[in-house]
Amino acid sequence: MATPGADASEACSYDEPELDPYRDEPKQLPSGSPGKDARLRLRFERRGGRSILAAMERRAPLLVQRALYCDEGMPHLPWVYVITNSGGILQGDRYRIRIEAGPGAIGHVTTQAATKIHEMDANFAAQDQSIVLEEGSYLEYLPDAVIPFRHSRFLTRTAIHVHPTATLLYSEILWAGRKHYRGGEGFEYDLFSSSVRAARPGGEPLFAEKFLIEPGRSSPRGVGVMGEFDVFANVILLTPKAHAERIAEAFPTGADASCGCVDGVSRLPNDAGLIYKALAGESSVARSRVRAFWAAVRGEVTGHDVPPAFPWS
Repeated sequence: MATPGADASEACSYDEPELDPYRDEPKQLPSGSPGKDARLRLRFERRGGRSILAAMERRAPLLVQRALYCDEGMPHLPWVYVITNSGGILQGDRYRIRIEAGPGAIGHVTTQAATKIHEMDANFAAQDQSIVLEEGSYLEYLPDAVIPFRHSRFLTRTAIHVHPTATLLYSEILWAGRKHYRGGEGFEYDLFSSSVRAARPGGEPLFAEKFLIEPGRSSPRGVGVMGEFDVFANVILLTPKAHAERIAEAFPTGADASCGCVDGVSRLPNDAGLIYKALAGESSVARSRVRAFWAAVRGEVTGHDVPPAFPWS
């Protein structure tokens, strides 16, 4: 069955205007050269009473080994850990990721650790993601946090095609920077650009969102942006309207001075689902709030609990 969205093997162009100051080539390997051109394609399919990782294509530095069935709440759910052997994202890196879930398939995709975007003195790094969910599928895509180092430049674009009966839980957690290195690197990166657009399989658009952070031009510390918070969590839930309404009504949000967090849930246009955002002073607080939302989603959509948090995470 042909699926919409850009293939992980296709070359991508980057004509976003925010990248114009960063189009010089590194003195080391040119941008997108071998070792800097990572590809990953995953496809989940249903086989009898469980789902499997039916297809996997990879090109270093992005790696995947095998699916694990480690979820006590959903023992039929395959977990896939995305690994990078480069120690982080470097200048000139170009990543392509495609994740597919076939009819009735389920899957959980995460990362082995936080994604570090290293300091840069030339060019930029970019990531393109394509996520396709077919009829009745369920996918949790919950990578660990992104940590941009001083003078890093990073652009990520995500294109989603989701069937009306499918559910996608997609999370993005962004740090202000390394908190305890060189006295702190809060918002000392040059550029962070993230966009997400979603559509139905036939191409009918659902929503688009983009946030662009250029601390050298406008400080994120302003009122109504980040203020004194250091961690931003952005979680998108695409699911049938009935699920979305029950989650929105039941999930508690607001300001919690005891843990230094503010959060809220909003409805997406075109009955696409929900968007959940949280600001926190510490990464552990942001992760716990995302976990609480994840638990609400999984309980509503699948009737199962999320597994206990790993003590080292």
